[in-house]
Amino acid sequence: MITVVGVDPGLAATGVAVIEGAGLSVKNFSYGTIRTFSRDPLPDRLNRIYSMLSSLLADRSPDLMVVEDVFSVEKFPQSGITLGKVTGVILLAGCRKNVRVIEVPVREAKQVLTGSGSADKKQLEESVRRRLNHQIPIKPYHASDAMALAMIGLYRWGGPL
Repeated sequence: MITVVGVDPGLAATGVAVIEGAGLSVKNFSYGTIRTFSRDPLPDRLNRIYSMLSSLLADRSPDLMVVEDVFSVEKFPQSGITLGKVTGVILLAGCRKNVRVIEVPVREAKQVLTGSGSADKKQLEESVRRRLNHQIPIKPYHASDAMALAMIGLYRWGGPL
């Protein structure tokens, strides 16, 4: 059995999920969100994400961390730059805790779990819930996206690492 952490980067809310299992079988899971406050300066917000994720990694000692790959929308280039900064502190946290880190494009996760790379967040959340046999909606969507990434990690790298 391995432990996989999934992370959906975001400055206001970074989704985080932890699953334990093997192959296609999930034994235990948990999820949540690291929130930051818009009134705080960017360095403080990045530090909060880094610190909270570092604590989680220290507590759970995962075998693998799967992070959503950074993307940028031409219409909002500044958002892509900010997302890159958030992803940077996430990758640093994994490196500092000696956790193997893999980046996966969100379209790839959607394709694997829903059958469509263009599925919306609601479709992805429903697919994740169905696979986990979990009745309660996984909210916010940042958390369900993180769970999807953790599941991809388990499915692809769920044997001995």
